[in-house]
Amino acid sequence: MNGEMSSYFELSAEQEAIRETARDFGRDRLAPFALDWDREHAFPIDALRDAAALGMAAINVREASGGAGLTRFDGVLIFEALAMGCPTIAAYLSIHNMCAGLIDAFGSDRQIDKWLPKLATMEILSSYCLTESGSGSDAAALRTHATRSGDHYVLNGAKQFISGAGAGGDNHLYLVMARTGESGPKGISAFIVEGGSPGLSFGALERKMGWNAQPTRAVIFDDCRVPAENLIGREGEGFKIAMMALDGGRLNIAACSLGGAQSAFDHTLRYMNSRKAFGRALDEFQALQFRLADMATQLEVSRTFLWRAAAALDAKSPGATTLCAMAKRVVTDACFAVANEALQLHGGYGYLSEYGIEKIVRDLRVHQILEGTNEIMRVIIARSLLK
Repeated sequence: MNGEMSSYFELSAEQEAIRETARDFGRDRLAPFALDWDREHAFPIDALRDAAALGMAAINVREASGGAGLTRFDGVLIFEALAMGCPTIAAYLSIHNMCAGLIDAFGSDRQIDKWLPKLATMEILSSYCLTESGSGSDAAALRTHATRSGDHYVLNGAKQFISGAGAGGDNHLYLVMARTGESGPKGISAFIVEGGSPGLSFGALERKMGWNAQPTRAVIFDDCRVPAENLIGREGEGFKIAMMALDGGRLNIAACSLGGAQSAFDHTLRYMNSRKAFGRALDEFQALQFRLADMATQLEVSRTFLWRAAAALDAKSPGATTLCAMAKRVVTDACFAVANEALQLHGGYGYLSEYGIEKIVRDLRVHQILEGTNEIMRVIIARSLLK
């Protein structure tokens, strides 16, 4: 079916195999180490490159460009499965895939040939640089600017909350949205800035509630010279490029929420079967059974809607952007609630780091904020209804 669902929402044998491969990797290569990475704030580049060897760093990139050539639908299967092992690492892979896909879709032949093969193996890491300290939800108000100077652009400004920033040293690409013209979205262009470029530096590591296994820093441009050939597309197309990339990014981060919540739910089922109170296993109390039933329903509703939105994006449906916004809002909200309920059902043990539930809650909370806050998702949905 290659990205399309049957009328019964069944997966093809190929899709089942894709999901199983990602699930096995998450179980064997991520889950056993996730708590240590979180505690030590360790960014496991080796594990990321192992995932890349399975095609998970360039999922939607065309095979001719060095990618796996899979669909958005395939992608949400992969990210849900990976996030069952560790939502933080799955989420960084989602960002890296968004950068690789953006270059494949909008980059020049030279950009594709030079960078995509190394992005596909994660020899080179990548970061998506849109948000600024003064322009989060109002992304079109960004102030980082790029001035043409001969065969270069000179960038000045700073980007905030950039995942992966500084990791890999010079072996890193930063996809940067900067202002080259008028105020508003039409004056924004997209650039590839290579790690190690003169004038590129980073802020201190941010101390965060979750996502501790990936570094988050400000990315700073101080007369940073970028070759003109690193412009993606044409001047003034950057905002459109950034927004188109975010449709897929929103699906992927929703899938990461779904995988994390599914893992928390699975742990809860096992815990409630083994834990006894008042002479009975917890799962024998009907009041608690009802809570499990609601959690399972939320997970299945989230998965069904996410698959619907992914199929629409693959089909280039006119309503795909709205469906992606709906899915991102619904799934991240519902799955955070499921994870939080899992913590509650674990009682005091859910609050202990060794059980892993509180980590999932911390990791999933930011999914309601990034890739466009859930409030902005409502704005997108409302505009599509009222235009």
